[in-house]
Amino acid sequence: MRSSKIVMICLTVYAIAVSSTYAAEEAYAITRTLSADSANRIAVVAQQACKKKGYQVAAAVTDRYGNLLAFVRDPLAGVNTIKVAQQKAFTAATFQIQTLDFDERFPFMRDRPNLILIGGGVPIIVGGHMYGAVGVSGSPRANKPGGNDDTCAREGIKVLQETLEFAS
Repeated sequence: MRSSKIVMICLTVYAIAVSSTYAAEEAYAITRTLSADSANRIAVVAQQACKKKGYQVAAAVTDRYGNLLAFVRDPLAGVNTIKVAQQKAFTAATFQIQTLDFDERFPFMRDRPNLILIGGGVPIIVGGHMYGAVGVSGSPRANKPGGNDDTCAREGIKVLQETLEFAS
């Protein structure tokens, strides 16, 4: 009898603690997303970074959920670069990791539709905020597949890094 009272008291204290925790939480979440101008600027700078190296590529920028925000393609880039750049950005955004390391960390995901497991997809995470991702496709193979694409994607992010770091 006495142990049941102790259990009841413990359950009551737990219920009060849990309910006060939930009551303190906001009823909504605040996220950040890139403006259309910012997304376009990142895509253009990424594509131009590869062009300076002599590579014809496509660059896609997505929001944090993998939805396309901006896209640019060199007129000489292969038609396959369109879908691949978008899928690299989608993969980086939805998993919030760079695709350059994806295959090593998640080899069981190789045959999943709409995922690209080679370099060139880079999440845009600045100041602890996830904004989206950049995907670049079309450069020749480097040390790792997609290594050159990855470098160009990072150049695109750099153009707005400081602005995003100091965003209020």
